[in-house]
Parts: sequence; C-alpha cells; structure tokens
Amino acid sequence: MISLRDYGPPIVALASAALFGMSMPLAKLLLGGGMDPWLLAGLLYLGAGLGLGLLHLVQRARKGAAAEAPLARGDLPWLALVVLAGGVAGPLLLMIGLTSTPASSAALLLNVEGLATMAIAWLVFKENVDRRLLLGALAILAGAVLLSWRGGPSGLGLGALAIVAACVAWGIDNNLTRKLSAADPVQITMIKGLVAGTVNLALALAHGAAAPSLPEVAGAGLVGFLGYGVSLTLFVLALRHLGSARTGAYFSLAPFIGAVLAVCLLGEPLTAQLLVAAVLMGIGLYLHLAERHEHEHVHQAMEHAHRHCHDEHHQHAHGPDDPLGEPHTHVHRHSPMTHRHPHYPDLHHRHRHAR
Repeated sequence: MISLRDYGPPIVALASAALFGMSMPLAKLLLGGGMDPWLLAGLLYLGAGLGLGLLHLVQRARKGAAAEAPLARGDLPWLALVVLAGGVAGPLLLMIGLTSTPASSAALLLNVEGLATMAIAWLVFKENVDRRLLLGALAILAGAVLLSWRGGPSGLGLGALAIVAACVAWGIDNNLTRKLSAADPVQITMIKGLVAGTVNLALALAHGAAAPSLPEVAGAGLVGFLGYGVSLTLFVLALRHLGSARTGAYFSLAPFIGAVLAVCLLGEPLTAQLLVAAVLMGIGLYLHLAERHEHEHVHQAMEHAHRHCHDEHHQHAHGPDDPLGEPHTHVHRHSPMTHRHPHYPDLHHRHRHAR
C-alpha cells in the first residue's frame, strides 16, 4: 500500500470535493431567495476569480523561494482550451439543457462529468487503471447517481444531450488542466473563475435576470470563493499529484458531502437512499485509498519548473541564482532514471503501461 505520508494528495482531492459539496446546499439557500440560477452561477465564478485574484496579489507581494511556478507562454494554448471548455462551453451547454430538462433528470445527468473525466484520462491520456480502481470509481459514481435519482428520467431529448455535452466539456477541462498542474493553481483557477463568471453573468443579464441585492452578491461571492475558488485550486493541486482519473473519482464524492450538509443545515430527511449511497461511496473510497501501484519504470530526461522538495526525484544540481530552502521553485532538469516504488500518475509518473 502507498505509505501514510502519500495520503496527502487524496486528502487534498477530498478537501476539494468537500468544499464544492458544501457549496451546493448554500447555493440552494440563495436560489430559495429567488435569485436567477444563471446569475448565481456567474456570481459564484466571479467570487472565485476575484477572491483568488486578491490572494494572487498577496502571493506576488510575498514572492519567495516557496512560490509556485507561474504560467509560462507555452501553457497559454492549454489554458485557452481549458477556459473555453470549462468556463464557457460547459456553463453555456448546461443552461441550454436546463431550459428543457426536468431537474431530476438534470441532477442525474450531471454525474456524467466524473465518468467523462475518468474515461478521457484512461482512454486518451492512458492513465493506468486496474480492476480495484475501476470498481472503486464505479462504486463512487453509483453512489452519486443514487443520490441524484428522483424517479425515472423523463423528458430526455436535446436538453439532456446538451447537459451530457456540458459534462464532457468539463471532463475535457479537467484532463487538460492536468497539463497545467505544475503551474500556480491559484493563478489557473483565478483566470478560469473570472472568465466563467463574466460569461455567465453577461448571459444572465442578457436574458433579463434581475439585478441582485448587495447581500446576495456578498453571499454568493463568499460561497463562490470557498466552494469554487479554493475547491478548484485544491483540485488542480490534486491533479498534479494524482492525475485526472483518481482526482475525478474523489471529486465525485461532492454530492454526498452536499447531501449530508443539507440534512444538517436545511433539515432535509435522512433517507435510506443517502445511507446506501454512503456505503457505496465508502467502498469506493476504500478501494482508492488502498491502492498499490508499484512496478519498475523509466523516467525520461525532462526539464520543467514546479514547487518541489529534494526527494528521490529531485536530486539535481543548483546554480548560484537558484533559491535556497525547501520547498522551492525553479527550472530544473531530470536525468533519465529507472527504479521501482509505489506511485501515482503525478507530474513525474505519466508513463505508459503495458495492457
């Protein structure tokens, strides 16, 4: 089994899911006050982008050895695709789908995002998967589907296809964000939040949404900062260390966390449906945490920049201009190396596997 100290990345992914899950019942409270859903989406994303923008300014003012690597020019095409898929296409397709799809069916269909993220990671980017991980992912997804089930899916049509397309767009977003995960996660999420927030807010106002009150803006901004901004920042960090498929599986626990919070805060009933979902998700979580992936593998020579400590993968020489102390960030080169140890598909272990 991967050692206890390596449970850090799964904990980061679970924290991301927890914050996002907590935002669901809080957003429901805001919607209960009569706020337009499209407008709320814009305010949530803008809260994330603006809040992280302030945090980014603080980080730059306190720039030091432990700072994250900024986005490089070569990252910009990937960032543009990420913003287009996750910040523009996803929200737009979702809103189109919601106009003609029952809420019960829409909630069920939104679970396609986790499936799309994992499928793209396994089939396109060739992340390793074994029977244990596949069963764990299916158990978590089954729990998420059960939580969102409100009877037979009725009225499925073009609206449902639009929601599925939105989930695929977010699955693409999640996998492409993995390409950027060596860079500053605050900067990445800030840009995504500002673009997605602006697009959603503009679309809401164009469709006649009423201007929100100042308390509504403040409430949505705070929920957006924590439930979207901090959550997605942690999601990017998890992508760096776990890869897309595992991070997507952990993130699929968010509906369960939201449902538990709804029971505690909103007085919603504790149902057999929730308890069975808890069992399924618990099984899936155990199967992922108990993962052991170990084999001899080859590290190719590579050069990149990211925040790191001097572990067995970072035994490189330093120049006079490189920062002191750990962790630190600078451009560094990896020499070819062959060894064997338990590992996740992180920045340094994105090798192909024999099938």
